[in-house]
Amino acid sequence: MEHNTAKHFVLQLGSVITLYLSVSFLLVLLFGIINLIIPDAADYYYVIEGASYSVRLGIAILVVFFPAYLFLTRLVNIARREEAVLEYTGLTKWLMYLSLLIGGGVILGDLVAIILAFLNGELTTRFILKAIVLLAIVGSAFFYYLQDARGYWLTHEQHSKVYGLVMALIVAASIVTGFFHTETPNAVRDMKLDAKQVQDLQQIQWYIQDQMLLGTSSLPTSLAKIGNGFELPQAPEDRPAYSYAVTNQGFKLCATFSRDSERADTPPVNVEFKSDQPIKNPDNWQYKAGSYCFERIVQ
Repeated sequence: MEHNTAKHFVLQLGSVITLYLSVSFLLVLLFGIINLIIPDAADYYYVIEGASYSVRLGIAILVVFFPAYLFLTRLVNIARREEAVLEYTGLTKWLMYLSLLIGGGVILGDLVAIILAFLNGELTTRFILKAIVLLAIVGSAFFYYLQDARGYWLTHEQHSKVYGLVMALIVAASIVTGFFHTETPNAVRDMKLDAKQVQDLQQIQWYIQDQMLLGTSSLPTSLAKIGNGFELPQAPEDRPAYSYAVTNQGFKLCATFSRDSERADTPPVNVEFKSDQPIKNPDNWQYKAGSYCFERIVQ
């Protein structure tokens, strides 16, 4: 009997852990989809990028942990039916009722977070959808285990299978919807390469500015003469090499990008020279898809 109790407890513990992960990241996935489907003009770029990342993270977690949850839950129910254990016993009972308590706390905590977001300016439509999603997903899990603690699903096996099938379809539909509202792996890679190229050009510009601050009378005539002996960053293998040229007003740094830069909080183009910076508007890194040059004016 002790062996059976330990087996039930371990299986149930694994089931609960995978349940928490599945429910949590299903909410992360659905909240991310809502943010992408209903954009807000007040959202900063990092909020939009965060929503896309949430969708990708939710998909990755659900693809792994939700099938594991279904498998472990199936093993738990088979073991209980074989041994005619309708109610939880010992540590398993404590575990499940503690899970119900935590689940109720999660519902209240998430509701507080959603309401706070609404009070901080969240769009009404997004607020309502998130509240509905939260109550539906967490409430469904809470209801299932409340009934399970009473042994209902063991005496109504067909109902249990239907309930599991409905939840599996909801998760599958959420994953498919997430795929259609986030970038493909190739697009994500291109975005990362674009970001790396901007960082590389920023470093090259820093070298140029550093030389100017050290009292160099003229701008470097080529990339080979920038960096004071340090190795300059190179463009990714599948992108054209960076280029640099002196212009009438200063210089330009060029690279090839896969897409237009996202909206970001960058300084206006016509800022004045700063006393400690010989380059006008050095922090503007907005770009267009294709070959693009960042024009810089120097004192």
